[in-house]
Amino acid sequence: MSVMKNPSWIVSLIPIAVLVALLVPVVIVFGPDSLSGASEVALLLASAVAAAISMLAYKRSWLDIELAIVANFRSVSTSLVILLMVGALSATWMLSGVVPFMIYYGMKLLSPSIFLFAACAISAGISLMTGSSWTTVATIGIAFVGIGAGLGFSPGWTAGAVISGAYFGDKISPLSDTTVLASSASGVGLFDHIRYMFITTVPSVSIALLVFLFASIFHTPTDNELQSDITEALSGCFMLSPWLLVVPVLTGVLIIRKNSPIITLFLGAFMALVAALIFQPGIIARAGGSETADLLSLFKGSLISVYGPTSMETGNEMLNGLVATRGMTGMLNTIFLVICSVTFGGVMTGSGMVHSITEAITRHVHTRTGVVASTVAAGISANVVTADQYLAILITSNLFGKLYKDNGYENRLLSRSVEDSATITSVLVPWNSCGMTQATVLNVSTLTYLPYCIFNLVSPLMSIIVAMLGYKIYRNEAKGDSRDAGEGAEQSLI
Repeated sequence: MSVMKNPSWIVSLIPIAVLVALLVPVVIVFGPDSLSGASEVALLLASAVAAAISMLAYKRSWLDIELAIVANFRSVSTSLVILLMVGALSATWMLSGVVPFMIYYGMKLLSPSIFLFAACAISAGISLMTGSSWTTVATIGIAFVGIGAGLGFSPGWTAGAVISGAYFGDKISPLSDTTVLASSASGVGLFDHIRYMFITTVPSVSIALLVFLFASIFHTPTDNELQSDITEALSGCFMLSPWLLVVPVLTGVLIIRKNSPIITLFLGAFMALVAALIFQPGIIARAGGSETADLLSLFKGSLISVYGPTSMETGNEMLNGLVATRGMTGMLNTIFLVICSVTFGGVMTGSGMVHSITEAITRHVHTRTGVVASTVAAGISANVVTADQYLAILITSNLFGKLYKDNGYENRLLSRSVEDSATITSVLVPWNSCGMTQATVLNVSTLTYLPYCIFNLVSPLMSIIVAMLGYKIYRNEAKGDSRDAGEGAEQSLI
């Protein structure tokens, strides 16, 4: 039986070039609405190009490609349900008054001179405890964006601070699914992997915190009158009772107890809906189209609050946009994008193009810096091509495992390099499931917050810098040779 030939790496770049060539005019023409359908069409057209090349020129069967697409869908199926639950959670937490309560007291307690620093640090702490950057962004992240708007910070800065902190906490949390996946895919113990991650993540988050601190110190705050208008509008529209904090506290308990993300998000949304019926019955009735809080309008309003868009007049234009919700239907564009992205990633994988591109990167790589840099480049590329962080982690770990083994480097270096690239940069790609999700939840476009995600931008570079310095990068003696002589002395495993 003949071995099926993969396309060359040059040919494999053609679908990616087509995708980029389509996305550039799409962004120019459609602007903020580019992810509402046009980008999805571009992904499907690029998928068609990849499939046509593979089937016509390399005799790959459609069944092979289809099986790869199905496998990709299987890997993200749970994420699609989670997306719906995130939409329900963010809507109910807003309408119940949970997020408005946080915004109200956050604006009163947080000083503008430390706001971005605090947003990053608090998000990091919550993400560390929960193990979920998505949950952190969908809860406290929304509140911080609201507080930042009231204090005069641009949405990009605030979203960047929240995402930076959330992804740092996620990476060093033993509760994080991506951290567990990266360590297990590379054959490294979970806590060994986390300890080794500290070497690159702590310097990266330190740089991010310093940037956010200086940005806060030199920020010109809005006048007190605007802040007063927002807090008065919030207190006039919502009953801001401390009892509302029961919802996030119980949700946090569910997360710490390692319940399924779907169950946790569902119960978090359900508890918030109950709180909304208790504390904000008028808001729920108006969502149902009635000024009277009768049983029928509350029932209708409850369902609409969970799945549909809602809006309210607060007397403050800025606040009107903040408290508007989209519910589960607001996540449908994201799900649409994920489906098209996973299709593109499946075609690229099933056709052998992903393998060819990665193999071309690693073919002549042997030095320590080259090994890590190629892993980082492949992890970022996998996020762009497959549009899913889980696929990017698995593909990069599997394809680079042999390279690290052949060059005598321990698997901790592989797992850390994968995390510093495939996981952390996923949120920076507009059509990646992470990028689209965070942009949708925070109502801040990916390209708007990208320049301010300091931790996510610095981490891949830090991984390469640490490799250049050779700090705590160990190599098996049997594989040592003179090629690393200029990069630091040989070290034994500790």
